[in-house]
Amino acid sequence: MIDYKQSDVWIASRQLANSIHTISKNVPKDEIFGLTQQIRKSATSIPSNIAEGIGRNHLKETTQFLYIARGSLFELEIQIYIAFKQGYINATALEQITYDNEKCKKLRNGFINYYLKKKHEDHTNTKHQTLKTKHQALNTINQIIRHDKQTIANRTLY
Repeated sequence: MIDYKQSDVWIASRQLANSIHTISKNVPKDEIFGLTQQIRKSATSIPSNIAEGIGRNHLKETTQFLYIARGSLFELEIQIYIAFKQGYINATALEQITYDNEKCKKLRNGFINYYLKKKHEDHTNTKHQTLKTKHQALNTINQIIRHDKQTIANRTLY
């Protein structure tokens, strides 16, 4: 099983979430239950869904949670633009968060490709190993049968 804490996508998305929590402190207090809360939830959702997906360790569930994280990245993107247009964050913060968000999107896409490839290889290796084990079992059975036939033939000769 993959340790999500070692994955580049989780590390980058956690850093993005921390940055969001830091810059959202500057949003006016009357937005604390509006845009600020939405931005923080979206940002927190990204590494949370990556961790949960990897923790599921099942291809379909893992990819589903990684796609949910993708949705949260897009959700965060629009919320940050709104915060910028409302004057809650400056152009430098917008640029940095947008850059970090794009980085997370690319890492997430790369991780999905890696994960799907790894699972496919694991599945192929398992199938190959199963066939190899069955082949070995058949060889053993054939050896036993030949041995038994030889033993019977030897007994009838005497």
